[in-house]
Amino acid sequence: MRAEAVAAARRATGDAPRPRRNAPTRLDPVVEAEIAEIAGRRSVELLQRLSSASEALDRERFDEAHRIVAPLIRQFPGVAAVHELAGLASYRSGRWGPAITELEAARAISPSMALLPVLADCYRALRRWDDVEAIWQEVRAASPAHEVAAEARIVFAGSLADRGDLKSAIKLFSAATRVPKTVRDHHLRQWYVLADLYDRAGDTVAAARWFRTIADLDPTYVDVVDRLRALGR
Repeated sequence: MRAEAVAAARRATGDAPRPRRNAPTRLDPVVEAEIAEIAGRRSVELLQRLSSASEALDRERFDEAHRIVAPLIRQFPGVAAVHELAGLASYRSGRWGPAITELEAARAISPSMALLPVLADCYRALRRWDDVEAIWQEVRAASPAHEVAAEARIVFAGSLADRGDLKSAIKLFSAATRVPKTVRDHHLRQWYVLADLYDRAGDTVAAARWFRTIADLDPTYVDVVDRLRALGR
């Protein structure tokens, strides 16, 4: 697989973790084969540079990652992984417009459902609500991996909260309130956002319940202990 969703970082919905995707340490063999077909004899060089950019991104050296990948956009415009890395570097730097340009380019070449929450978050940052909702509807219709659906739900709920519609934002998580036997990071991320939304809506009892659910599972998660303390719990 190409870049996977990973945890932590925050924006807009209170202190809620925001979607983030890093590059993989190794590209999918299918992607490598596509690069070899497009780049020919230069594929080894391209893969090495993509690997360096991926490493810089993983280390949160976003400007370095962008410097490495920027020339590749001109040299290999038909390689989706190049546009994806450039888009992720811009996204992680808060450069929403350039991130959208590159992520949409990657999507046009090789559609990736896992990219959509990040793309939606860029549109959300620019208050392009129709684009955020269009991506949410696309994700819903596709029934993707649980992690992708969770990230998309977080972004769309955040966009509703940005517009003051906390009731609809909370309702969006009705399908994510069952506590499974095995709790994954995407469960914690959704519950944190839900708790934050309840807190913002003035329902401190429900907010505390969900912050406590998280704290019982992982007391180090984001600032959940501080949130409970602020609620007098």
